[in-house]
Amino acid sequence: MSTVFTRILDGDLPGRFVWRDETCAAFLSIGPMTPGHTLVVPRAEVDKWTEADPELVAHLVRVAQVIGAVQVEAFEAHRAGLMIAGYEIPHLHVHVWPSNSLEDFDLSNVDNHPEPEDLDEAAERIRAGLRVAGHGEFVPGD
Repeated sequence: MSTVFTRILDGDLPGRFVWRDETCAAFLSIGPMTPGHTLVVPRAEVDKWTEADPELVAHLVRVAQVIGAVQVEAFEAHRAGLMIAGYEIPHLHVHVWPSNSLEDFDLSNVDNHPEPEDLDEAAERIRAGLRVAGHGEFVPGD
């Protein structure tokens, strides 16, 4: 049975994609810690990051780093947060989000009911930033 992330990657469930390449894709979290919170997800169904191929983990982190740098600019954040938890969905995913303080790392602050318009706007800010940063080839629709 496919994970919910595989279903999003395959287009069976909706996702606000900001990045697609042959190894992974990135889309906005529907439960963001801050506006712009993005998940970087491998196409391969791997549960635990400790069991993933090291090259895959390195690729995911490289993509997260690019997206994080764009988030810092697009959302005027001090830093980009990065986390691999893996308890919510049994499919490896890297959380990356704009952060202005350690409080932004508190999972109890997740917005479980974000406005769809806010998610759309955040996704477009990230896509625009990726284009400006020279990564347009990975932005869906470009």
